[in-house]
Amino acid sequence: MAPKVLISDKLSEAAVQIFRDRGIDVDFQPDVGKDKEKLSQIIGDYDGLAIRSATKVTEKIIAAATNLKVIGRAGIGTDNIDKEAASKKGIIVMNTPFGNMITTAEHAIAMMFAVARQIPEASASTHDGKWEKSKFMGVELTGKTLGVIGAGNIGGIVCDRARALKMKVLAYDPFLGEEKAKKIGVEKVELDDLLGRADFITLHVPFTDQTANILSRENIAKTKKGVRIINCARGGLVDEEALAEALKSGHVAGAAFDVFAKEPANENPLFHLPNVVCTPHLGAATTEAQENVALQVAEQMSDYLLTGAVANALNMPSVTAEEARVMGPWVKLAGHLGSFTGQMTDEPIRAINILYDGVVADMNLEALNCGVIAGIMKKANPDVNMVSAPVIAKERGIQISTTNQDKSGAFDGYIKVTVVTAKRERSIAGTVFSDGKPRFIQIKGINIDAEIGAHMLYTTNEDVPGIIGALGQTMGDNGVNIANFTLGRATAGGEAIALLYVDEPVPAEARAKLAETGMFTQIKPLAFDVA
Repeated sequence: MAPKVLISDKLSEAAVQIFRDRGIDVDFQPDVGKDKEKLSQIIGDYDGLAIRSATKVTEKIIAAATNLKVIGRAGIGTDNIDKEAASKKGIIVMNTPFGNMITTAEHAIAMMFAVARQIPEASASTHDGKWEKSKFMGVELTGKTLGVIGAGNIGGIVCDRARALKMKVLAYDPFLGEEKAKKIGVEKVELDDLLGRADFITLHVPFTDQTANILSRENIAKTKKGVRIINCARGGLVDEEALAEALKSGHVAGAAFDVFAKEPANENPLFHLPNVVCTPHLGAATTEAQENVALQVAEQMSDYLLTGAVANALNMPSVTAEEARVMGPWVKLAGHLGSFTGQMTDEPIRAINILYDGVVADMNLEALNCGVIAGIMKKANPDVNMVSAPVIAKERGIQISTTNQDKSGAFDGYIKVTVVTAKRERSIAGTVFSDGKPRFIQIKGINIDAEIGAHMLYTTNEDVPGIIGALGQTMGDNGVNIANFTLGRATAGGEAIALLYVDEPVPAEARAKLAETGMFTQIKPLAFDVA
């Protein structure tokens, strides 16, 4: 059955066609996103939801989304999506960070020109029949110093365009290295240095706890007198009340804002002030950008629903289509290893330690980690998946550690998972054979070669005669058919283990009879999703 996607906002017809061409059953209802009740009623029918900014994907909507696997935002901002609720539900949230980079950067440059030359006010005055040449004295950009707060994708383009305008560019970005700064031709500085030297300041950072009010009242006071401030990034990055006061006092010469702390912005402290240019969040509003982000979100969602490839997800490691193909068996193995330890562990887990050896050490370890954690968490929550599992583990205070190493044994690669509780550590290792099938190769330090079956019975015992007979006799007496079995031991007469492959789950009565023999130290039924 083809995956089903709902488009609940106005999106390009070309995006709709991409879904259809890829074999996705797409339902284009561009106005339903504004109707929360209607969206709640129908969202349970869909595997994917493609939106822009009009649809608000609230916790209530997510709770009703019983089949939803992915939300695709055509654009950068995902403030209209409850990402925490989506993650807990196991829903991937994607955006399209590259589709409107040029457009947003160009808008910032345009706003800088507009405030430098007072273009909107001069235009309005001229439309009114006035000819006030002397009133609108501007400044040149050439030779001025531009301070860029955030030199990532969009900020980097602004830096490039500003250098072409013969501006000196300062960049404040904790993630910008000195080598990259030299490559893009900017001077990497601390924030206070930027504030004190820049003639123009433009912001290009996301809204986070760290960036909220990054231009606070205190920081605005540190700016160079006569500075002009541009914000085409996110509302809430600038203290708008403090900026309005600085504009009125003359400390700030002008401002150009495309985004505001509260949107839609029907009123704002910056409105109606001289030399303040305001636009209604137009950063991505070009024909080219709208087409680009629509096509990109359709391709990303289709790739995920059809191949498992993950691109530009905010709550899941990205996995390319090629990685998904190569890693598929290893992701299954990771899940099985996690499932084994999860089913074997009855007390609270303190830590999960994962070792990657050989060829697997060069793969996408974040995605494999998610597979392991999901397998472990499924015992407590069968609905958990690779998206929600890390969130649940974090909420429970479980420490996750990862180690990777070069090939160290007989296998080209393997994964070893160790679960730590207050009472014990329990470990299991596995590999993927050339046939693509995952195998258990070590349990409790005992080497084995065990395929993974849908229904298994795990036992431990002292290595003494009669164990196989006891297992066979007891299972037979209780109507349990053994399809196969695997044995392993540490040393002759030492601890031994057995894995029985059975057609159906072993009933409690049969397990009780095994326990009555007194030969087994542990008897545990196991189930694995081998589909």
